[in-house]
Amino acid sequence: MTEAPKKRGRLFYKFLFVFLIVSLVPLGIVGYYLVSLSQVTLNKAISRDQEALAVGFADTVSSYVINFRNVLFDAAHLQDFASMDAAKQQALINHIMQLHAPFLEISVMNASGAETVRVGRFVRDTKLRDFSNDALFNKVMKTGEFVGGLEKYMGSYPAITMGVQIVSLANNQGTGVLLAKMSLTGLSSILKTGFPEATHTQAAVIDSNGFLIAHSNLKEIYKPDAKMPEDVLKILLQNDAKTGGGEINLDTGEKVLGAFAEVSDLGWVVYIQRSISVAYQASNEMLSRTWRMMLIVTVFVLFLGYAVSLVITQPIQALREAAIKLGEGDFDYLPDLNMPNDEIGELAHTFMQMSESLKIKTVELMSAKEEQERLNRSLENRVEARTRELKSAQDELIKKERLAAIGQMASVVGHEIRNPLAVINNSIYFIKTKVNAAAAASTVPIEPKIVKHISIIESEIRQANGIIDEILGFARTRELNPKLTHLNSYIEDLTMSFPFPPHIELMKQLAPENPTVNIDTDEMTQAVRNLIKNGIEVMPERGRIYLRTESAGDMVRIDVEDTGPGIPKETLDKIFAPFFTTKARGTGLGLAVVKKIVDRHKGRVEVSSVLGKGTCFKLFIPLVTNNQNK
Repeated sequence: MTEAPKKRGRLFYKFLFVFLIVSLVPLGIVGYYLVSLSQVTLNKAISRDQEALAVGFADTVSSYVINFRNVLFDAAHLQDFASMDAAKQQALINHIMQLHAPFLEISVMNASGAETVRVGRFVRDTKLRDFSNDALFNKVMKTGEFVGGLEKYMGSYPAITMGVQIVSLANNQGTGVLLAKMSLTGLSSILKTGFPEATHTQAAVIDSNGFLIAHSNLKEIYKPDAKMPEDVLKILLQNDAKTGGGEINLDTGEKVLGAFAEVSDLGWVVYIQRSISVAYQASNEMLSRTWRMMLIVTVFVLFLGYAVSLVITQPIQALREAAIKLGEGDFDYLPDLNMPNDEIGELAHTFMQMSESLKIKTVELMSAKEEQERLNRSLENRVEARTRELKSAQDELIKKERLAAIGQMASVVGHEIRNPLAVINNSIYFIKTKVNAAAAASTVPIEPKIVKHISIIESEIRQANGIIDEILGFARTRELNPKLTHLNSYIEDLTMSFPFPPHIELMKQLAPENPTVNIDTDEMTQAVRNLIKNGIEVMPERGRIYLRTESAGDMVRIDVEDTGPGIPKETLDKIFAPFFTTKARGTGLGLAVVKKIVDRHKGRVEVSSVLGKGTCFKLFIPLVTNNQNK
């Protein structure tokens, strides 16, 4: 006879049901809470990033206008303007308009308000005008300068009026006014470059009345009476805050993420708008991935519950069958028990029929229970370990995404700042040329203050370019180009090319074995020079810089030590964090770049400092052995 198929007991389904309820319900509650919290946090971070972007572009707009104001200011303080020689003034104005396309019209008025020179790109009527009763003229003569007066030049170009007082260098008195109308279409080009159509983002600059000054879509600014939609203006113009942002429901039914920032000194507002679906794309993708992972975990729990239930009930089923066979012996006075109608009840009834086998089977059951608990503890430990790993990976991902956003923003801002710096540099070069030419043609020497201020401007331009290079250097990552290098020769070459000031004494202690390292010399030079530069900056009067090299096992140590004031303990743990600085001027990226470079070389950085005695930075770089050289 063939054996009848075994039916699965009712205990299996009960155990499976309870296991799934106990496992999936807490998992679902916790998962839903974590997903919601993560999405809200990420959405807030996206909104803050967009608000920071608006603040950055507000600064760019302010710098754009101020730079052209400075061009007029510098021109108005030239001797040729102060002399009120119309021919010289017209030549200089023609040169300014040739160099700076945004200037649409420039006029010169004498101290009484009579227009002496008028140059314009689209001016047909060259008749000179009288500004003696003009409020703008009188305001410039009184205050020295004016920026404002938004208008549609020739009914098409958005433009503003700028006025600067012409000052005589002899007595520092105002001799007239230099008045200009400047086109603002360049701002729209900047916005279009920063927010192309592919990003589904719109950016605009509006004045205090809601009229468009610039827009990332150039077609918008050429519209008659160009303004932002009323629902957006209602939010922007009624808000007293300098910056802000959040979700906005437009009258069209569309929901967008908006951010605004006030342009300092001009009363304008930079507004950035992005569709919610685009802005929260990363958040929605994270939500989708999280739910997929939750689904996978749920399926896994179902499979695990099935397996565990099967593992637990099978021994009990086998034990019941064995007990039935053993219960066929001659046993008397067995009580009748009313047990539940399932495997446990049948097993208990069988065990009551066999007194001798009960102890043995009980021991086996306890052993199985202990094994189950051990397996459960092992499973819990593994789940906790995987949870910690997942959280660590998630934190690292968020950190990398934020740094990538900061790097992208730094790159955009750096490139945009370099344009006005180049304009300033060209203007200074032009001023120096004219001043030197005037000095050569005249017996009157150049006024020292002019030379001093020109030098200050050039120094500040170099300082600004250095800061931009530092930010871009931190934001970019290129492939390492390592090569075998003798460390002592490398240190000698580095110190020979470094401009140590006279009050700094350099002390070198190089390892006699001249160790070999495999480094990218350009990046490592940047790291060592950053440390030397920091040491020199904290010793303004006099001090020493120590450079040491020493083998340390399978590593080589490069020490850069100064005799400065040292670093406080509460600051020491933060010095390698990006953008952290204790200097009045600085980006806070110098030491962050040092750590990044050493980490890329698979090394490490250590620092020790004693207040009042100095600070020592130790760079550990992997040593190249003779076998590796071969």
